[in-house]
Amino acid sequence: MGGGHLAAHAERIEARRRWWGTGRAVLVRATVSLITSLLLLNILGAVATGLVAVFVVPEPDSLRSSASLSTYIVLAATYFVVAIVVGVAMGARSLSSLGEWLPSEQPPTPEQQLRVLRGPRSLARGIGALWFGATVLFGALTFHYSVDAGFRMTAIIGLSGIITSSVTFRLSERLLREAAARALSASEHPQRIAQSVAVRSIMTWVAGTGAPVLGVVLLGVASLVDGVGTRRELAVATAVLGANCLFAGFLTTVFVARATADPIISVRRALARIEQGELDVSVPVYDGTDIGLLQAGFNRMAAGLRERERLQDLFGRHVGVDVARRALEHGVKLGGEQREVAVLYIDIVGSTKLAGRLPPVEVVELLNRFFAIVIDVVEAEGGSINKFAGDAALAIFGAPVPIDDRHGSALDAARWLAGRVSDEMPEIDFGIGVASGNAVAGNVGGTSRFEYTVIGDPVNEAARLGELAKALPGRVAASGETVDAAAAVGWTSVDEIALRGRAASTRICVPEREH
Repeated sequence: MGGGHLAAHAERIEARRRWWGTGRAVLVRATVSLITSLLLLNILGAVATGLVAVFVVPEPDSLRSSASLSTYIVLAATYFVVAIVVGVAMGARSLSSLGEWLPSEQPPTPEQQLRVLRGPRSLARGIGALWFGATVLFGALTFHYSVDAGFRMTAIIGLSGIITSSVTFRLSERLLREAAARALSASEHPQRIAQSVAVRSIMTWVAGTGAPVLGVVLLGVASLVDGVGTRRELAVATAVLGANCLFAGFLTTVFVARATADPIISVRRALARIEQGELDVSVPVYDGTDIGLLQAGFNRMAAGLRERERLQDLFGRHVGVDVARRALEHGVKLGGEQREVAVLYIDIVGSTKLAGRLPPVEVVELLNRFFAIVIDVVEAEGGSINKFAGDAALAIFGAPVPIDDRHGSALDAARWLAGRVSDEMPEIDFGIGVASGNAVAGNVGGTSRFEYTVIGDPVNEAARLGELAKALPGRVAASGETVDAAAAVGWTSVDEIALRGRAASTRICVPEREH
């Protein structure tokens, strides 16, 4: 019973986790956080503006009467309620574009995408319009009592509106980041649809520093012109507006700094992972500025690296890792060069009968098992597989990558390979030939299709020795020249014959323990 409860609890947790990542969950989080944050921000801005206007800014005595204050209070309360209702409606309208596609988990249309990405700008404009209305209304009312006071009141509310609208834009941009990321992910090549980073920085200075400082300047100029207010009142007003300047400047700077730094940090961390060899990385694209283009550009770069890695892997599987690496490092050109190489040739005995006796699928599986052993042994000894030819394989030691002991490596590979094939695949018979000498190694073919190969007498000699080895007890035959060059022990000469296709005779050597 207890186990059942635990399983059910774990299932509920997993279900909540899955739901948390759905589009509907993103919509809920964006709606709640955006509406709540904007309400608190604008309420705070309205309260701060009211306190500055009523208690800090020196005003004529006519504005301090009970009738005047009552008028202000009634108008302020009425406008506040109306502004809240209108602001919530604007927020809901801005979020409506999210509700059209996020819950369905479908990519947005270009129009819906544009509305989401321009949502913060639209909200800031709407909030700015409400503050502009307040500026006009209360500025006009104050002008009724005093021209100078009306001027100062208009300046205070207007500057507060600029600051609040700017913070609204930065805050909503951050709160809608997750939705913006989903919207931008639908575009392979997003374009910049917001201000550039330079314009963003300038606007931040205007809202966070320029506007508050302008308020202080205007207050000082107004006091000098009409002389309203005592020195103490002016000092208090200047101190409060200066503190507001510091706070607004800090707040807007923090928002823009995070908006700039966060995507750059994510790109930097992703680059660090790529440097460590992790190519399956990407960063969310949620910025509509040049930084968003940087994020998208990084993702395209990472995708290109993954594709390059995939092609390199496929290329290496087809032509060999060493050949592929050499081609990538030095380029590819037709032609060859003289190289001293050792050659190992291995061939299956009676493969034609196997093909007639077994289904094609089983034949392919058998060959793949066989070649897997060949590749493992050859690469472990420093050689490279030059080609597969039906049931045979040709391995080269000394090309394209030179190795010091190519002769000894080829002989060791032959003995090891014979043992492994005999132990792991007793159902097949085989022959291994090893030879060495001067050959031509390079790219052969045409400009549109070519392959890396080795041509020369050692290749022919190794193939003939492989055929001869099929009748020997150990199934391995090496040329005496190769054994002498390696100064190999454990090999003995058993015969000297002229192999088919060769004018000179070849001394045949076999492993002693196999003889």
